[in-house]
Amino acid sequence: MDIQHIVVIGAGTMGHGIAGQAARVGYTVTLVDVDNTRVIGGLDAIGRIYAKGVARQKMTEAEAEQGRSRLKGSTNLGAAVASADLVIEAVPEHMELKRSLFGQIDAAAPDHAILASNTSSLPITEIASATTRAPRVLGMHFFNPVAVMPLLELVRGEFTDPAVMAAARAVGERLGKTCIEVADAPGFATSRLGIALGNEAMRMFEEGVASAEDIDKAMTLGYRHPIGPLALTDLVGLDVRLAITEHLHREIGSDTFRPPRILKRMVRAGKLGRKTGQGFYTYD
Repeated sequence: MDIQHIVVIGAGTMGHGIAGQAARVGYTVTLVDVDNTRVIGGLDAIGRIYAKGVARQKMTEAEAEQGRSRLKGSTNLGAAVASADLVIEAVPEHMELKRSLFGQIDAAAPDHAILASNTSSLPITEIASATTRAPRVLGMHFFNPVAVMPLLELVRGEFTDPAVMAAARAVGERLGKTCIEVADAPGFATSRLGIALGNEAMRMFEEGVASAEDIDKAMTLGYRHPIGPLALTDLVGLDVRLAITEHLHREIGSDTFRPPRILKRMVRAGKLGRKTGQGFYTYD
């Protein structure tokens, strides 16, 4: 499958990260969001990522300029996906939002286009049921920051064509990712394991077992994790973590995935992590 034009829906942290990396490696990319302010914000964020890459000698100024030249923004979903070979959705983790969006994309995208969701936990098969092309729908779960994190989790829906999985793997490898393939089970592989660890870390903190810093050090120094579970929760966003663990608790039923009380309290208080400046840690 010849994929040349990638459309990314959602210009937030994950969306602009995916779009920037795709443009950097040679794809033509359109970044789409509901209003022009968000689109411009996403494109500006990609520019900052490229500038940081140049400053750290991870890319040249010429490569950054070429990447920028392959990017464009749009608020017109139908027009953007009309020439897409691959559409990657990166909007908030709400099933009805995603199903509505996939229905719109399905109606406007060419028959050959592959539709992918960056969801970290929602069922791909259910998302695909909003389309007429379930064999061409899969999950492509990227990790933040996209330019740095080496993993791409490919999620196979109930009806996903093996050739579509192979095409997505080829895209992932061109993006510089190591791909793993998982079935469409609750939480896939990464979120299920990550939430289990993060929830227990939050309960330990709430019980006064240790400070946030020492709980995180236990995992970074004792188990060589690159970041501790509480710092990771701040990075991902406490509201995002709450939505995922609520979904997993509904689907699996285990107390492992019951949302910790402290997580619910902090989300109600607006302490969502790095994006609000306050979570388990305080940020400038």
